[in-house]
Amino acid sequence: QVLLVESGGGLVQAGGSLRLACTASGGFFSNYGMGWFRQAPGKEREFVGGIASGGATMYADSVKGRFTVSRDNAKNTVYLQMDSLKPEDTAAYFCARAQAALVYFSPPAYTSWGQGTQVTVSS
Repeated sequence: QVLLVESGGGLVQAGGSLRLACTASGGFFSNYGMGWFRQAPGKEREFVGGIASGGATMYADSVKGRFTVSRDNAKNTVYLQMDSLKPEDTAAYFCARAQAALVYFSPPAYTSWGQGTQVTVSS
């Protein structure tokens, strides 16, 4: 059983930055792809970005060039660096462990989820 705990959310002004962290306990962290998703009120959960076990990254078009996903396998932690934040980035952000080593766009491909952390970007 894998437990994922996110941290680093908060309130920031438009144009600012935040870094989210997600630490995993249990399981073989380095063997799996990790994803970040977000969900705004009344909207479906959407893929933000992810990193495969080998380090390859993928991003949603809406965050390319602004967000960066990285991982530190020694710390069992994946990060989401968010720069040039916009009000439309406001959402609850979730990390998730994929079913295998790659990154997937679809939530059903992820087998473990964190509890989420709120990011609010003011205009």
